Amino acid sequence: MKQIIYPRIGETVYRETLPNGLPVCVVTKPGYRRAYALFATRYGGMDMRFALNGEWLDTPAGIAHYLEHKMFDTEEGNALQILAQNGAEPNAFTSNAVTAYYFDSTEHFFENLRVLLSFVSVPYFTDESVQKERGIISQEIGMIEDNPEWQVYKNLIGLLYRSSPARVPVAGSVESIAGITAQTLYDCHKAFYTPGNMCLTVVGDVDPQEVLRLAREVLPAGSGPAIPRDYGEEEDLTPHEKEKTVHMEVSMPTFLLGFKCAPVGDGPEQMRQNLIGELACDVLMGESSPLYARLYSEGLINGSFGYSFDILPGAAYVYAGGDSNDPRAVKAAILAETERLLKDGIDADYWIQLQRANFGSTLKSLNSFESVAMSAVEGCFHGYDPFQFPEFYESISRQDLLDFIRENICEDRAALSAIYPKEEPSPCAL
Repeated sequence: MKQIIYPRIGETVYRETLPNGLPVCVVTKPGYRRAYALFATRYGGMDMRFALNGEWLDTPAGIAHYLEHKMFDTEEGNALQILAQNGAEPNAFTSNAVTAYYFDSTEHFFENLRVLLSFVSVPYFTDESVQKERGIISQEIGMIEDNPEWQVYKNLIGLLYRSSPARVPVAGSVESIAGITAQTLYDCHKAFYTPGNMCLTVVGDVDPQEVLRLAREVLPAGSGPAIPRDYGEEEDLTPHEKEKTVHMEVSMPTFLLGFKCAPVGDGPEQMRQNLIGELACDVLMGESSPLYARLYSEGLINGSFGYSFDILPGAAYVYAGGDSNDPRAVKAAILAETERLLKDGIDADYWIQLQRANFGSTLKSLNSFESVAMSAVEGCFHGYDPFQFPEFYESISRQDLLDFIRENICEDRAALSAIYPKEEPSPCAL
């Protein structure tokens, strides 16, 4: 394996791509008893339409998540139970673009890694087990739909996008999953759970060569073809709709304000653009910003306020929100602060403070095995080296942030999703 030493952050990483196309990344952490493994495929909730054997297929919404649920089934039993009995803490998740299976353990690491690689690469479904899972996932969907935080986010994405599959919940709907069969799951596994579309990352005090040897032994010798995907029609950068309000059982209004951004392609520029977006949000709305202090003192936001810049396949957006008695006033204040920043610029001392804080936060994240592993996977899937973040930070200027704000944080790109408390019924007249 190729050893890469990153002296600026004190990390040593081993990388190699197997003959079957699987990238393997091992981040060594000498002296730690705990070790963590993450086995991921570049396949998520947005990958509903793809080409297989020259034919375009439309699969039900929620199928990637459904497949994740069923992957733990094996002919020998349930992989979750096997891993747990062996001292591991396993789990999995499905996002818009990734499905990942992972565990951490302080003992029997390579035994557990063998189990992980085996069940993810060799599916086992029956029509009966798939049918049984439908009820479990339907209940999960129902719980999500009743969650105000989920509803306000789902409504925002629906406001921002006309055709992007980002509009579709990762878990799908009760109606969409009704048509999923064992054969559908096998077809999707065959398409996307192939070494060339996956990545294995291990973090801990483990032998990189042993990781590589085990992966060679357990996983298929070959890989399937690259799968073309369709993420909908290319959209303009104006939101589909501007505002949506609904009423639910909440104690006070909650909201999300979104700004539709230009899609970001793969490669090092994706990481750089991601850092620019995060820093721009910090400058504009961070806890140390003038805007945050003003909104908080006026009672327009509270500790629930947060924000993010997200990059998805064919889509990117900024969103901010939390609890507020006047979401429209918060929106107006953010847009006004944007104008002020573009006029006055970013204070030099504040910029230095922000750079140091963000760099320190990223450096601190290296203490989290989960964060390190996920960063390595994202870098693998999108063609950049996440461990070079010091160099990326150094390439970013105040003008880059102002350009991002000027282009994206404006009324033309904005959409507001809000949830208000249900109105009390009027008392009956006597």
